[in-house]
Amino acid sequence: MFKEFKEFVNQGNALDLAVGVLIGAAFGKIVNSLVADIINPIVGLALGGTDFRNLYIPLSGQPAGLALEEVRKLPGAVLAYGAFVNTVIEFFIVAFSIFLVVRQINKWRGTPKKA
Repeated sequence: MFKEFKEFVNQGNALDLAVGVLIGAAFGKIVNSLVADIINPIVGLALGGTDFRNLYIPLSGQPAGLALEEVRKLPGAVLAYGAFVNTVIEFFIVAFSIFLVVRQINKWRGTPKKA
């Protein structure tokens, strides 16, 4: 049984998945901080000093000018596109990090490149 487990772990897919999960968990807070504390202020500056995370479109008559957290407490729907863009940026940073790590592991293992 240990031999089977060792073979399973040494398969590319199992190792790639494990690395992806670990890297994603380890970089989660770093990526969140990078997006919230570095990328968003730069984008906000380009948008005239607005807090990018709080950009939204009220869909049910909520008052404008409130922070997103305050608007979400009110009844009705809101389209929080700033928060969505943050999440997309975070995803791409984590995915690219995982790609780099898996690529390096494949180089170390001598895994042939796909054509």
